[in-house]
Amino acid sequence: MKPILDIQHISKKFKINHEQQPYLSLRDSLSNIFKSKKTTEDFWALKDVSFKVEEGDTVGIIGKNGAGKSTLLKILSKITPPTSGKIICRGRIASLLEVGTGFHPELSGRENIFMNGSILGMHRAEILKNFDAIVDFAGIEKFIDTPLKHYSSGMQLRLAFAVAAFLENEVLIIDEVLAVGDAEFQKKCMGKMDDVSKSGRTILFVSHSVNALKTLCERGVYLKNGIVEVDSDMNNALKNYLNIDIKKGNHFVREQKNKNKQCEILEVKLINEVNTLSSDFYTSEDINVEITWENRVGVPVTPNLELHNLFGYKIFWTTDSVIDANGGKKSKIGTYKSTVKIPKHLLNCGEYLMHIGLDLAAPIKNYDSLINEIFFIVKDSLIKPTLAKGGFSFNSNEFALLPTFDWKYELI
Repeated sequence: MKPILDIQHISKKFKINHEQQPYLSLRDSLSNIFKSKKTTEDFWALKDVSFKVEEGDTVGIIGKNGAGKSTLLKILSKITPPTSGKIICRGRIASLLEVGTGFHPELSGRENIFMNGSILGMHRAEILKNFDAIVDFAGIEKFIDTPLKHYSSGMQLRLAFAVAAFLENEVLIIDEVLAVGDAEFQKKCMGKMDDVSKSGRTILFVSHSVNALKTLCERGVYLKNGIVEVDSDMNNALKNYLNIDIKKGNHFVREQKNKNKQCEILEVKLINEVNTLSSDFYTSEDINVEITWENRVGVPVTPNLELHNLFGYKIFWTTDSVIDANGGKKSKIGTYKSTVKIPKHLLNCGEYLMHIGLDLAAPIKNYDSLINEIFFIVKDSLIKPTLAKGGFSFNSNEFALLPTFDWKYELI
């Protein structure tokens, strides 16, 4: 079966104008108006971009600002032509790139639905079939015959998304524009896009929201400086985009000390239940964290640990304030070893990064931090003889934590 979208060696060049003239006064600017020299520079927003999209795929296009994401979507939507290369599309495309795109401010909401549907290649019968659903989703029934110029930007966005999502195009392209809407509307849109993807339609989605990308997209295309850097499953694409180095692991040693720091982290180890260094743990294992640090000037210190997953979500933060409320017990000059145990049956399977800190509790002050140097993996215990969770093992990507709490029951 042929792909619904076949993007072949797409490149896009823009001309950037440079005026070789310093900032001048108004008089000097007027006197030199005919003397200023302008030069142009070629800027390649996209360079030889190629990938295929199969029917029913949900593809997230990711990259930093200026990577070429919006340019690619505009080329796919036929808003701007490529400088070179071609795109073969075997279906109708509906795109939502900017608020109000394809709408006319003097026409009413009703008229804009029919006009925009026609632009997207829909027949009148198709538009009529979905008209009530579009109006209901957009929540503009009261204003359906009001000129669009009187709509707020949020109302225009809701209407534009409803038209693009409910009219039955084979390909739906959505840019970061959904970020304009409120939280309730974004949740509603994500639910609708999930329904669209399950119906077999194809979605290309640009967003900086890691949660939205992971929820909706199975595949990720990571653009960097106009080039396809990674084209793989969404998790791997996000790892590359977020520049996460998974080679960093269970042991950190400070190679060069900074004597200007009042307190400094010297070493961090991850130790398993048999007292050896490890980066791989089962859900049924305790994870022991050993932090060696130095107090050089005799100040109160509160060591702490912050756990994140690979995509920046904060799982938990913990400190030793229960045994030393303000760090006063560790205020003597010297080298200390602080340990903390992450208990078994707490973390879900996944990959995690640690942030280690040495702080003054009050007033809050950071002496030293260690960011993303410690990495570890938690695996399902089903592959071990001992089952997690007591009688069974359970894994769900929906939750960061899977703790076993103390449950009781009685017959009453």
